[in-house]
Amino acid sequence: MAKRILVIEDETSIRRVIRAFLENEGYHVVSAADGLEGMELFREQQPDLVLLDLMLPKISGFTVCEMIRRESRVPVIMLTALDDDVSQMKGFDALADDYITKPFSMPVVVKRIEAVLRRTEHTTAPDRHVIRYKEMILDADSFSVFVRGRSVSLTAREFVILKFLLENTNRVVTREQLLNSIWGYDYVGDEKIANTHIKNIRKKLSVDYIETIRGVGYKIEKENQ
Repeated sequence: MAKRILVIEDETSIRRVIRAFLENEGYHVVSAADGLEGMELFREQQPDLVLLDLMLPKISGFTVCEMIRRESRVPVIMLTALDDDVSQMKGFDALADDYITKPFSMPVVVKRIEAVLRRTEHTTAPDRHVIRYKEMILDADSFSVFVRGRSVSLTAREFVILKFLLENTNRVVTREQLLNSIWGYDYVGDEKIANTHIKNIRKKLSVDYIETIRGVGYKIEKENQ
């Protein structure tokens, strides 16, 4: 069965080119011209992958990606003319699976789509829906965290990092393992970004469950230890 791709792009000419090229490659394509329509089609069509422009009317691409992540793990590839580091980091913080800057080559886009689909199909595992640790509850379905009954507001990236550490309690997770697992591929950049995320998580939780293993990475001890 052909994979279904949702293209959310406000520029008509680009949207038509992407659609024609992907359909010629055997994909089933649905498209939207703004963020609001894109979310409606996402819920209605249940695509296998989303190609998402960032500079969208009504709802920005960053917000659309965050909304999708509250509901689904479907892969998202961002398409944008914003090629600065801050914009790309913001995209990955919204849990995008890849980031392609304009102008782009359609054959390259197709290869990136194939790579993301292949990676997500091979790494998808059943959710541990609710994780309880000491006075904390993490609900993977609703992307919510509570500590002592208090709701904790984490970014999508912070949530996934915390969930990954909780799923690996009593094991030292190196910074490299953390970056590669959360970003979904070999991360090239400053490993200090992991430190920043951990610092923010600790501050928001107001409890220090995450231990820093100096020079190595991080660890959450098992409850009975």
